[in-house]
Amino acid sequence: MNPLVFLVDVDDTLLENDKIQADLQDHLGREYGPECRDRYWTIQEELMQELGYRDYLGALQRYRVEHPNDVGLLSMSSYLLDYPFADRLYPGALDVLARLRSWGTTVILSDGDVVFQPRKVERSGISAAVQEHVLIYIHKEHALEDVQRRYPAEHYVLIDDKLRILTAVKKAWADRVSTVFVKQGKFAQDLEAVAVNPAADVTIEHIGDLLHMDRPALRSPSSLAM
Repeated sequence: MNPLVFLVDVDDTLLENDKIQADLQDHLGREYGPECRDRYWTIQEELMQELGYRDYLGALQRYRVEHPNDVGLLSMSSYLLDYPFADRLYPGALDVLARLRSWGTTVILSDGDVVFQPRKVERSGISAAVQEHVLIYIHKEHALEDVQRRYPAEHYVLIDDKLRILTAVKKAWADRVSTVFVKQGKFAQDLEAVAVNPAADVTIEHIGDLLHMDRPALRSPSSLAM
């Protein structure tokens, strides 16, 4: 039983995922043309609705099924897998992970596919920063029993850019979890999502704001006051 476990999201919490998507669209348009770019992104959005997470390689495969003779697009997989994810870390992201690790077990808790998401976490340096404590699920809010089994704790601190996720976990774990809302990325700026979900225990503007916290342990919402 760990006294305290930090569960930290990846996309738009540690990594500026909106810029990764913009780079991908720019590359597709420049190398393969606007028609290819737009169709690929339409497939991407369709898969997002079906799966609940972005499946970049799955969208590429589906595009290939539609265009079996477009062999030039095959090189796109290399662009995705070799993307310099470390360049898209938010300022202070790895320092925050180091600070959290000094206070308790720190675990990456993310949604995503089985290939691209682990690659992103590894190549960005995030995996090494948490000593390979990485959990990636299809829907992490539905995998809380597995999270508890792997990392049993007296108290959890969940750090995420999606109020929907924070609300779901708070409902499941109640006072056993403190929620931290990081207002980065387009999901965090979705006014409708903000309106329909209760506020997190703490709201911060940037992930680097956690570096200004001076408490050695975070066990309750009241102790999370900035």
